[in-house]
Amino acid sequence: MRIPKHPTLIRRMRDARVRELVARCAPLAASLGKQASGNWHVTLKQMGKTRTVYVPLDLKEEVGACIAEHRRLKRLLREVTQLQLAMIRAHRTHQAQRGVRG
Repeated sequence: MRIPKHPTLIRRMRDARVRELVARCAPLAASLGKQASGNWHVTLKQMGKTRTVYVPLDLKEEVGACIAEHRRLKRLLREVTQLQLAMIRAHRTHQAQRGVRG
């Protein structure tokens, strides 16, 4: 992601990503895998331990969408964080360019 220098442009990009943070379905922090027997399962961490849960075939698509939604939200949060930090860094530089003291 390319981050612009001007605070107004950074703010616009950040606000656009914040508006996208609405979840389309319930996010699921897990990974979907196929067992040797052909069955599907999700693997996730619970209280420091790895757990595996069987996924019925008719729920596979829904579970996959929930996992993809979690990844999308995680990516957006990372981008919002980068933009917010860039805005903080650019604030002082922009003030100096405008001649504001303080």
